[in-house]
Amino acid sequence: MKSTILEALPFKVDRDALKKNLRIKEGTEMVGKLERMVREAENLARPKVCFRVAYVESKGDDHLMIEGVQFTSRVLRVNLDKVYRIFPYVATCGLELEEWSKSVEGILEQFWAEEIKVLAVRGTIRYLQDYLTDRYQPGPMSRMNPGSLPDWPLSEQGPLFALLGSAPAAIGVQLKDSFLMTPVKSVSGIWFPTEEKFESCQLCQREKCPGRRAPYAPGLMEQKYR
Repeated sequence: MKSTILEALPFKVDRDALKKNLRIKEGTEMVGKLERMVREAENLARPKVCFRVAYVESKGDDHLMIEGVQFTSRVLRVNLDKVYRIFPYVATCGLELEEWSKSVEGILEQFWAEEIKVLAVRGTIRYLQDYLTDRYQPGPMSRMNPGSLPDWPLSEQGPLFALLGSAPAAIGVQLKDSFLMTPVKSVSGIWFPTEEKFESCQLCQREKCPGRRAPYAPGLMEQKYR
């Protein structure tokens, strides 16, 4: 099955949440500056995502074959133990926001621009989740992202991009030799149906992570994935 591209997705910033995250107090000069930047970003932003429906063909002890492409990860293998239909994807803030952020002057303002791009790509991932839920009715889903765990390193971006074919390039995302993506505020991964909610954060001991979505679960790796 060919990849699907969803583009020019809606982007609206929650001003209050952003100001709280950036620790900007009401009534200060910074509020006006931030509001101007947010309006510019909302007018220019064209976040995008590509995905495809793919099927697991075979499973080994620590690897899987998905549509002729091999993925190596014990955690992914266990999470997909009873799963055969998955949704690999690449989401991005878009080249439009990327170019806009390069034109922003001032160290503080550049930091704000990066946070706005993060909001754009996160919103795109949520949009995709809702789209997949409505269109394919997979039931409850979780996702995994290459590089989020030592068990599934960043080099697994290679197989994921191979599975998606030309679609990432069509939405402006390039995979570098280092397996990092451009624009930097892009995310790749696999959505999969699961009755038991999974977050990679459950297996990560890194403290004070700004992107943490779930608390670390001591013993989970040994109990479930060894």
